[in-house]
Amino acid sequence: MTLLDETAARARVVSALRPLVNAEATAEAPAAAMEPGDLEQAVWLRLLERLDGDGPPSDAARWVKRAVRAEARRARRTAARELPYAEEPVTDPTQDSPGAPERAALRAERRRAIRAAVARTPGNCPRLLTAMLSPNDPTYREIAGELGISQGSLGPMRSRCLGCLRRMLSAEVAAPELRGKER
Repeated sequence: MTLLDETAARARVVSALRPLVNAEATAEAPAAAMEPGDLEQAVWLRLLERLDGDGPPSDAARWVKRAVRAEARRARRTAARELPYAEEPVTDPTQDSPGAPERAALRAERRRAIRAAVARTPGNCPRLLTAMLSPNDPTYREIAGELGISQGSLGPMRSRCLGCLRRMLSAEVAAPELRGKER
């Protein structure tokens, strides 16, 4: 049997068994505390493994029922052995130690995003915001001297530039989804 013939035979078996696997998985899933799709996927995996080794089962309907029940039992045993953590593990990388690589990567990404947004601001804003973000922490007098503007106009200009930057960044950040709530 050629590879093309084997593929066609598998496709026929899968299409013939699809309704039965779906119905059996849907029926057994609640008792196993699993999603029907997950149970169905496990059965398909078993069937494909069998097709690679022994070929299609002689009594396909009986095999599907047994395979679904076996996967459901496996899921129940696994769930019975799984124990919840006494305390929730830390999943937020920013809560790790200060030198953690995840935290450093997040800080670097945040700085990159801010600097990219600063570069897109209009007028003198990129120069002003870059000076304000400088690690040297310059004073207003030093910033005004560097930009060649009066110190008194620096505050209103800073306010406009920060407002522009805020609007740009808020447009880039996705709004949180309604998790499981109807509109």
